[in-house]
Amino acid sequence: MKIRTLKRHLNDSFKSLKRNGWMSIAAVSAVTVTLLLVGIFFAMIFNFNKISQDIENDVHVRVMIERGTTSKQKDQLQKKLEKMASVKEVTYSSRKKELNKVVGSYGQSFKMFTGDDNPLYDVYTVSTTKPSQTIKVAKQAKKLKYVYDATYGGNNAKKLFKVMSSVRKWGVGFTLLLLFVAVFLISNTIRITILSRRDEIGIMRLVGATNSYIRWPFLFEGAWVGLLGVIIPIIVIDLGYGWVYRHMALSMASAGYSMLKPGIFLFQLDLTMAVIGIVIGALGSVISMRRFLKI
Repeated sequence: MKIRTLKRHLNDSFKSLKRNGWMSIAAVSAVTVTLLLVGIFFAMIFNFNKISQDIENDVHVRVMIERGTTSKQKDQLQKKLEKMASVKEVTYSSRKKELNKVVGSYGQSFKMFTGDDNPLYDVYTVSTTKPSQTIKVAKQAKKLKYVYDATYGGNNAKKLFKVMSSVRKWGVGFTLLLLFVAVFLISNTIRITILSRRDEIGIMRLVGATNSYIRWPFLFEGAWVGLLGVIIPIIVIDLGYGWVYRHMALSMASAGYSMLKPGIFLFQLDLTMAVIGIVIGALGSVISMRRFLKI
């Protein structure tokens, strides 16, 4: 395709968007809502998968020590933990050290939580002789004096997988429904364009315009609708994910888990949403052309 022809097709597609007015706005809005929910759904699923991997790889029990516990009391607790059956090793980590791990994983912004502002706990990491023994050891450790809580991977796995199953089931169904609505609205928008330009298209055919030449402006129009519809979802999801990441990092790190870092993940997610937007826009155009353009 020549550059001059491409420019003409692009100009025609822009004019059609303006000419269709509210119908174009409705189609763009449908794509916006759809891609916003698709983006949220993808962000949740990918992070659930990341956390589930953390859980599967976690064969340790994290024993959080109550605040105000003295060094002597901590030593007593450590001895009790070491004497427990199936315990291989007990390692101490102060709340300051735990915070340094968070800073290393999530960035310097978490350095503000120093001293008394540090919300983390001193922790004993208990390694078991067998992964199957972690549940038993965690339950026993939880009952000991000076223990605030004892967590292990399997403790959260069942809840996580149950939530994940529900999100996948309802999320996929709802997303497919919204995609259908978006494609339907886009196809109607293109239909209006085709009907309004019927005479012009007839003349183009008479003077020998090829089918591909006639198709391109409508394909571009659908693609523009999809691309315009992805702008707001990208902004909202990027800002929202960054906020959730900053606010959940500490609490998740205290349990030994982490979310996907925003940088590369958000770039990939944004690119995926843009591609989906363009595809459903082009698909809506193709449906309309098949039904009303007969080419």
